[in-house]
Parts: sequence; C-alpha cells; structure tokens
Amino acid sequence: MLKLLNRRLGAVSSDLISQVEMLPLSKLEALGEALLDFREEADLHSWFQSLE
Repeated sequence: MLKLLNRRLGAVSSDLISQVEMLPLSKLEALGEALLDFREEADLHSWFQSLE
C-alpha cells in the first residue's frame, strides 16, 4: 500500500506512513479503493479523518 501511495502522491509524511502501517486489513482494502481518487497528500489525511 505504501508503494501505491508513494507512486500516486509522491513522498508521504512519516506520520501518515505510521497510520497506514497500523491499519487492519479491512481498512487497507478500503484505502486501496479510495486512493484511486486521491490527488494529493491532503486527500489521504482527509480519508484518515473520515475514519474517526
């Protein structure tokens, strides 16, 4: 997933990398679908906020 995010968004902050690494499989699958719509790192940040 991290490789896909880096390819889509470029370098991702270490804080967001840590959050991705802690996701359970079901959330990783959801992230895999959502990242198709991401354009910038802020989109990933917003996605994490939507989980709360």
